[in-house]
Amino acid sequence: MERKDLLYLGAFALLLFLFGSWLMPVTDPVEANYVETAKEMIAAGDYLSPRIFGNYWYDKPILFYWEIIAAFQLFGMSDFAARLFPALFAVAGVLMTYGFGTKLYGRRTGLCAAVLLALSIEYWYLGHAIITDMTLWVTVSLTLMSFYQGYETGKGRYYYLAFAAAATAVLTKGPIGLALPGLVILVFLAWQRCLGMLLSRHMAGGLVLFFVITGTWYMPMYLLHGSDFIDTFLGVHNALRATVAEHPRNSVWYYYLLVFVEGFFPWSLVAVPAFCKRLVRRELCWPVEEKERFLIVWALAVFIAFECMASKYMTYTFPYMMPLAILMGRYFAEHAKLFARMAAGMALVYFALLVAILPVVMPMDSGRDTAAALKRMVTPQTEVLTYGVRYPVSIAYYSGLVPKRLVPTEEDIEKARPQKMSWTATNIMPFASIEKLDLSRATIILTDFDNRGKLGKDVPGFWQEVAETDAYCIYQLVPGREDGREDMATGRMGAKSDVLRDWPKVLLERWSGARE
Repeated sequence: MERKDLLYLGAFALLLFLFGSWLMPVTDPVEANYVETAKEMIAAGDYLSPRIFGNYWYDKPILFYWEIIAAFQLFGMSDFAARLFPALFAVAGVLMTYGFGTKLYGRRTGLCAAVLLALSIEYWYLGHAIITDMTLWVTVSLTLMSFYQGYETGKGRYYYLAFAAAATAVLTKGPIGLALPGLVILVFLAWQRCLGMLLSRHMAGGLVLFFVITGTWYMPMYLLHGSDFIDTFLGVHNALRATVAEHPRNSVWYYYLLVFVEGFFPWSLVAVPAFCKRLVRRELCWPVEEKERFLIVWALAVFIAFECMASKYMTYTFPYMMPLAILMGRYFAEHAKLFARMAAGMALVYFALLVAILPVVMPMDSGRDTAAALKRMVTPQTEVLTYGVRYPVSIAYYSGLVPKRLVPTEEDIEKARPQKMSWTATNIMPFASIEKLDLSRATIILTDFDNRGKLGKDVPGFWQEVAETDAYCIYQLVPGREDGREDMATGRMGAKSDVLRDWPKVLLERWSGARE
């Protein structure tokens, strides 16, 4: 490795993942859960037990919340701070890929692997997203890189580093942080006929280190919260996720094949046909070298493991991107001009996204603008409800208000309440029912264009529209009038299709408003 390569790659990655992050509002439904949890932990002065809406929240382990808390305390509760650590881990991942690729196949392959990884759609997205996956990716990758270094050199310190990294992964996303790299290592050692290594003293010592590190959080959590923590964290968010599909529409055999093609765009459009052509011509060497075996096992074990799980998400197979990037880097190292043109084109695409597209599109899935409007019109006595829309955690984060989710009856509330080993465990937001709606109280409802026609019909009372944002229509209850609804007649764009169609005009309005 050359120091100047690291400096140039680091600067490139910092620019790629940090530039424009302050233009991206926190979005629903996933990002807002993390920032609101971190915000409430700070307010409570409790840095051990994640909580949201005043309830303990056992969705994920502690490490990612600590990252957000640290960023908030350094830079305040801003969009830039919320996205800081995913960006920094993305930079670290690029440098790790360069280092590992260079060690295995030389400097040119390492550089190509690092750059194509950074400019792949999925990696670029997760380097900006406020979710746990980039931290998990770095820690799992470090686990496997360290193991292979120990396997090659026989030096015990690398095994200890591998177990420490795996412990950090388990503190990021749970048991998968050990199970996934453990599967890769087990299959690789079986292929190499070296399973006896698992009984070495370094492996035993590393396992002790693993339990010491993970025990610093898991043990206090169990002692404080007992079976509630175990049932929800291990039961719902691990066992249930593996056995019952949370989103059945994704449960198709080709789902992760599409994720691979899209996630590695644009490189997959070139590398996959090239691989198939070599396969047909029998130009691929077999048996493969030891280092290629390790990369192949790494990628295939991740893919097959998550293919067997009931719940499927785009980001689940993300840990296979380092070995695949290195293997692709070998191909692109032989086609430098093509690689340079594609890399330059993708860099320009991302720049355009950051300055022209995302500032228009992301507010459609964020409550930031709605929160600003609500703070101007509510009083402590105002009840804020949502109807027919995804629950807007981002509004709670940006405004400090906690809207109630409006459902038809009290029975519906009971059905939605968190239950053991059920996906209702995620329903910890406050609820209200239409049948007990107090029409004498100052009330505001947040809805959308598809559901506002039900106000005054399915939802009693007279509702007057008082504001529109990119994400919501805001209606206020007018007491003393018969059931009905009055919409604004301003002609303001609000539907997503209108905003997308006229994005240049919307973008100009946003930048003009920002300057004012």
